[in-house]
Amino acid sequence: MLTRQQARDLYDRSGDLKDRRPSHEKRAIERLVELGDFGSAQAVVEFGCGNGSFAQRLMEEVMPMASTYAAFDLSEKMVQLARRRLVPFGSRVSITHTDGRPRIPLPPASCDRFVGNYVFDLLPSRDIQRTLDQAWKILRPGGLLCVVNLTYGTTVPSRLVIAGWLALHSLRPSIVGGSRPLSFSDYLGPASWKILYTTTVVARGIPSEILIARPRAHSREAGGIDRLIE
Repeated sequence: MLTRQQARDLYDRSGDLKDRRPSHEKRAIERLVELGDFGSAQAVVEFGCGNGSFAQRLMEEVMPMASTYAAFDLSEKMVQLARRRLVPFGSRVSITHTDGRPRIPLPPASCDRFVGNYVFDLLPSRDIQRTLDQAWKILRPGGLLCVVNLTYGTTVPSRLVIAGWLALHSLRPSIVGGSRPLSFSDYLGPASWKILYTTTVVARGIPSEILIARPRAHSREAGGIDRLIE
């Protein structure tokens, strides 16, 4: 597992090389966009925004014109890239450089989508849980947690890929960008979260988990979304 400083250094060094997402991530993220009902989102928060490409896609093509986007990332290089990419959206966008701790300084019930794209698989378990606690607090009633992460294989080829991935991770986490496979649903306690959708997408032999959930305490009728996901 990379320390926060090691993760920051890794992504600061590789920032210019990560202007485009790896091809295996694109299919899963597109599915997340379809299922997350971002067309009705008024305030989106992304934890670990990277270079801002996901935000650009949402704001140019999916989100309403008056919607806002707030993001947090520990890499100064990624923050610079995201800010540059999102300049056209002006005051609708806020990008914050953090120290990597799972702390999101936003008011309770202040957003209706909380996004994590290939970021939770970089975090130790305690930080995953702390970040989920933050997400639960800042999501509005009817809001959605929208997550994609590296996961375990579901086919023989993907299981072999993940076995090799884990071997590299144990040898030197930076070789695989610090990420390791997760079963993210295991972190969502049924008393706090209602999982609306979860699946695994395999692209180029690499499996990704897609998960949409709603804070259970905030649960209310949102038929359009429920019908979409079901």
